[in-house]
Amino acid sequence: MKDSATLVGQSTELLDAIERASLAAALNRPVLVIGERGTGKEMVAERLHRLSLRWDEPFIAMNCAAMSENLIDAELFGYEAGAFTGATSARRGRFEEADGGTLFLDEVGTLSSAAQERLLRVVEYGELTRLGANRPLTVDVRIVGATNEDLPALVDKGHFRADLLDRLSFEVITLPPLRARSDDIMELANHFARRMSVELGWPDFPGFSREVRQQLRAYAWPGNVRELKNVVERALYRWGDPATPVDALQFDPFDSPWRPRQSIVMAAAEPKAPAVEPAVAVAAAEQRAAVSDLRAAMAEYERDILVRTLETCRYNQRAAAEALAVTYDQLRHCLRRHGLLRAATS
Repeated sequence: MKDSATLVGQSTELLDAIERASLAAALNRPVLVIGERGTGKEMVAERLHRLSLRWDEPFIAMNCAAMSENLIDAELFGYEAGAFTGATSARRGRFEEADGGTLFLDEVGTLSSAAQERLLRVVEYGELTRLGANRPLTVDVRIVGATNEDLPALVDKGHFRADLLDRLSFEVITLPPLRARSDDIMELANHFARRMSVELGWPDFPGFSREVRQQLRAYAWPGNVRELKNVVERALYRWGDPATPVDALQFDPFDSPWRPRQSIVMAAAEPKAPAVEPAVAVAAAEQRAAVSDLRAAMAEYERDILVRTLETCRYNQRAAAEALAVTYDQLRHCLRRHGLLRAATS
């Protein structure tokens, strides 16, 4: 089995999922692999293929979410010359390419209603019709679908066909997130680190410091194994010293004091704030009506915000700037204008 299909870990939760996949591999039935992003759904699909009687036939993978609704039929089922503008010659679809082997449909929950209907026919009868063709073709393909969606919930909402789900879910393998496999975190981290050491040309992997090991175990890993791999590999190449244990991590590569702020377009797309209660609105209006010097009132209000934010951030100016969505220099300018700069640095 190639290395990309190797699942690393010894936790009970992972071993249970692998055992279920191994048992289902020998059967010529559809399988659904469910799990969060980065949990290894494609690796399980490859394992199902490699352990099946189809192991020497094609394994074809397709990300359904990456295809527009207009292209999904052409990609899955193929087309004849002249089927649509630009179709100068016939082309086989993914089902024909996978004939005799396995077709892995990632993000299967994103398929359009029309594509689901055509997929249902292939699963049921093993027949498909290319776009622009009149005669059906027969294919022998095992389907492995994957998603991070709750497919039964999508069925209840009318977004996924119940009859298609019934046919795809002969076996359902749900992969545990990395936070549920705490015993595997260091085994995975060392595995990725050793491979990265070879790539960097280091004579050996020097290990992680005690503090780094604690950080790796304590982190929640929302991106799961894929995120862990990125964090470990990034740490090694930035560390650059094959003689001493790695003693620095950065979980978020976008973390920077110069990170761009939210764009105006994205801010405009956000939901509006809830309506203010009438009593609160009246009180605020009365307070505004009592203001005799608008500039002085605004300055006082701005100063109050600065003082409260500095207190909340324990006078960490960079943290305060981030909390107020301004740059560090802009914050310093405001503090200087209100005579707060000395207090903020004392």
